[in-house]
Amino acid sequence: MNAKAGDSIAEANSGTTPVREGYGFDVEAMASWMRENVADFEGPLSVEQFKGGQSNPTYKLVTPSRNYVLRRKPPGQLLKGAHAVEREAEVISKLGAAGFPVPAFYGICTDDAVIGSWFFVMGMVEGRIFWDATFPDVPREERPAYFAAMNETIAQLHGFDPVAIGLGEYGKPGNYFARQIARWSRQYREDVEAGQNDDMDRLVEWLPGAIPEGDETSVVHGDFRCDNMIFHPTEPRVLAVLDWELSTLGHPLADFAYHAMMYRMPPDIVAGLQGADLAALNIPTEADYIAAYCRKAGRENIADWDFYVAFNFFRLAAIFHGIKGRVIRGTAANAEARERAKSFPRLARLAVEAMERCR
Repeated sequence: MNAKAGDSIAEANSGTTPVREGYGFDVEAMASWMRENVADFEGPLSVEQFKGGQSNPTYKLVTPSRNYVLRRKPPGQLLKGAHAVEREAEVISKLGAAGFPVPAFYGICTDDAVIGSWFFVMGMVEGRIFWDATFPDVPREERPAYFAAMNETIAQLHGFDPVAIGLGEYGKPGNYFARQIARWSRQYREDVEAGQNDDMDRLVEWLPGAIPEGDETSVVHGDFRCDNMIFHPTEPRVLAVLDWELSTLGHPLADFAYHAMMYRMPPDIVAGLQGADLAALNIPTEADYIAAYCRKAGRENIADWDFYVAFNFFRLAAIFHGIKGRVIRGTAANAEARERAKSFPRLARLAVEAMERCR
C-alpha cells in the first residue's frame, strides 16, 4: 500500500465524528445505566461516534475522568443472529479474565428500552492502529518486534482451552473446514445474480476433498489483522485485539493462515504485503513468520500450509462475491462496496494459486 492509500484508509476509519443521523440515543438514559452498572462512573456524559465502518455502531463515551467505548446493535429490524453484540461481549469478558489483551469489560444491557437496542460497554484503549501492513511509521530496526508481537498474540489466543476459560459453548467444535467450505460454496452458488467464476468453481470442487487429516478446536478471531489491534503508544506491544464479530470456535490453523495471508494479499484490498520488499523493510518472510508461530504454539511445522491459505482466500472471495451481488441488486451502493466487488476475481485467482501449490 502506498503511503497515500494508507493515509486515506486511516483518515476514513480513525477518530470520531458527531453521532450520525439515525444513530442517536437518549444520552441521559445511557448515563443513568452507567451510574448503576459501571463502578466509579461519574458524569457528565457526552457521546461521539467512531468513523470506522463496523456493522455494529461504535461510540466513544466521554466523561471528565475517563472514556469508554459502546458497541450496540444497529437500530431497526435485523436478521436473526446478525449483529450479535452479546457474543462479542462474552468473548471479550472471558478472554480478558484469562489474561488476553482485550479492552476492559464493564457490562452488557439486553433491555431495548434503555437506548433502543442491546449494547455493551468496554474500556477505551489509547494507542496506535496500523492500517498498512508494512508498518511505515515504525523505524526499520523495530519492525521485527511488531511482527513478533502480533505472532505471539495470536499464538496466545490459540493456546487457551475454550472449556477452561468458559467458552466451551461458543461455537460448534470439530469439522470446521467441512462446515465452512459447505457454507461458502452454497452461498456462492445461490447468488446467481453475482455470476459464476471458473476459479471459484474449481475451488468448490477441490476444497472438500483436500481437507488435511486431524482436527483441532480453539477460540478463533476470524479477522486477525494489524488494523484490528491497538499497539502501545511507543512500544512493540499489543494492548488490545478488537472487532470480535467473526469469532467462534474453529481450527487454529484457519485463523493463523487468515492472519498470515497478509504476505500474499494485495495491499489495495486489505492490509497486505504482496509486492513489498520485505528485506528492505526488515519484515520477516512468510516462512520465518510461520516458523515463529510454530515455536510459540508448540508445533513442529504446518504440513498443509497452502491448503489453509487457499481456504482463506476462497472464504474471502465468497464474501466479496456476496458484496458483488448486493451491489448488483442495489442494496450495497456505497463506493467501498463497489471497490470490494471489483476485487472478487483477484481473490479467487489467489486462492487457485495456493491450490495449485498444494499439488
